This record gives sequence, C-alpha cells and structure tokens, in this order.
Amino acid sequence: MAAGAFVISLDFELFWGMRDKRTLADYGGHIRGVRAALPRMLEAFERHGVKATFATVGLLYHAEREALLKSLPTITPTYRNAGLSPYNGHFDTIGTNEQQDLHHFGAGLIRLILEHPQHELACHTFSHYYCLEEGQTAEQFKADLRAAERAAGLFGVKRRSLVFPRNQFNAAYLNICREEGIIAYRGNETSWLYTARNAAQESLFRRAMRLLDTWLPLSGANVHPMPDGHELPVNVPASRFLRPFDPRTALLEPLKLRRITRAMDHATATGSLFHLWWHPHNFGVHLDENMRLLEQILAHFAHLRNRDEMRSMTMGEVAAEAIAQGGHADRIRMP
Repeated sequence: MAAGAFVISLDFELFWGMRDKRTLADYGGHIRGVRAALPRMLEAFERHGVKATFATVGLLYHAEREALLKSLPTITPTYRNAGLSPYNGHFDTIGTNEQQDLHHFGAGLIRLILEHPQHELACHTFSHYYCLEEGQTAEQFKADLRAAERAAGLFGVKRRSLVFPRNQFNAAYLNICREEGIIAYRGNETSWLYTARNAAQESLFRRAMRLLDTWLPLSGANVHPMPDGHELPVNVPASRFLRPFDPRTALLEPLKLRRITRAMDHATATGSLFHLWWHPHNFGVHLDENMRLLEQILAHFAHLRNRDEMRSMTMGEVAAEAIAQGGHADRIRMP
C-alpha cells in the first residue's frame, strides 16, 4: 500500500481576512503576532522535514501603499453587503508602508517564506474574495484572480493552488480557476458541518458543532483517497482545522492532539490524505502554547515518515502527481 500523504495549508491573509469581522482594537495583536509566529513555524517545518502551502492574499505582496493602490483591478466585487468589500473605503485606512503598518503589508514575510523553497506559495485570491456572497459575479472573480497572479509575479511566484476565502467553495468557478492556471484547490471536509455556505446561511448551531468536532470525532477522521486527476483542477480536500489555543479549553488540548494524530494514523493505514490547515494569525497570541501542539503533531508525522508510512506534500505536489498519473496535463495551462 502506498504511503499516506500529510498536507498542511495556511491561509495567509493578515488583516485582509479579518477586516469585515473584527477590529484592529480587538484583533490587532493576533495580526502583529504573525511576525513572531511565522519564523517559528518555518523553523519547526524545517526541523521536521515538513512542506507547507501558504495560500497568500495578493494584497500582501506589496510593501508600500502607492504600489498596492496601483495594483487594484478595475473590476471589483459588488457584494450585496457592501461591508464585505475592501474597495469600499478600507484602503483609506492603511498605512504608507510595511514598517508603519504591520496589519496590511506582507512583502517581508513573503521573502521569509521564499527562503525555504520546499514550501508552496499559493493563491488566497487578491482581495480575500468571497465566492458565495450575493452580488458578486464570475467576471469579478476572474479579475480578482488575474490581479493575484500579477501580484505574485512581483516575486516570481507562479501560483498553482487556490484556497477559497472563508472556505466559500464555488463549483461554478472551477472552470475559471483552470483557465487561470490553477491546478489544485482545497475543498471542504465532506461532513455536513463543513458544507460551503455564505455568511447569511451560516448558523450558530453549525459553529457550535464544529467547535465540538475539535475534540470529539463528530465528523469522523476526514481522511481522503488520493485524487486521481480526472477532474481539474484537483480537489485536495481539508481534513482538520488546527484550532488555536484558548485558555478556557486548555484542559482539552490532549483531546485535540489525539483527534489529529489518530486521523493521521488512519491515513497511513489506508494510504489516504490528511490535510491540516490554519491561519498564521491563529498563532499570533499564545504562541508558545500553539507551537507546543504543532511540534507534537509534526513529531508524530516524522515518526510515521521514518516508518515509510507517510510523506509530506504541498497541495501543488498532490495535484501534479494526480495529473501525471491521470495523463491530463495537456488540458490545463501549467505554470
């Protein structure tokens, strides 16, 4: 039986991913904390021989406000809820450069990631685009992806994987992804708890059940067969959100770890894929506690790898392998 696959993806977005939900007054510490958290994560990945996919919001590739504003697409999302769009006044609130504004610029952090070429810089859209919100269109999504490609090109990055912001997977947009050179996307977990919905469709009950799923196996192991490459772009589905440390549930940390490592063991036993994901800003506070858990997870992976039972792969690598095995490389624009 083939070894299982261990995939890590991080939704790298800084405040662009939180600006419509939180304020800098109550969440700025998490965002600023990424500057300390990211180097420690990269060090841990290096030490344990783990690759990661950093799905990066295109706006982060800039280090100065003037260049960022020049990069904006001319076609922008027309969400029914205007507050979801950063184009409706939020650019007036950002600083002049990365040194002055640690919440909105990420060029320095991207350079740090690029010092570790085993990792993948992927796409999290340009503006943290919401693909299921009412009012936006396919044309607007395409313009956003093209702006993201131009931004990544500033660093010579050819993004080939996509993570849908807020996990708002939209099957109707997969053809656009394929046309724009995307070969992989992170699909949602198969449980009804994780079915893609927009903000208005979400419920407190589902949120509560997902919280409990952190410690109790409500949705099962959520491991997935290795994709076969017959459908493009390739779905590299999520398995587990690495929920950050919370002092109120500190006693449950062993259950969280066991939930993850048991699923990893199941992936090795079945030759399946286990896909763990989180945001760098989740580690922005309680960094030591979050890193302690991550180190335990990575050590468990290293143990499985040393027994030839699991390998570390990026999203792009999973897709490229599936495409090669399926013989469909000629159907997409490869970066």
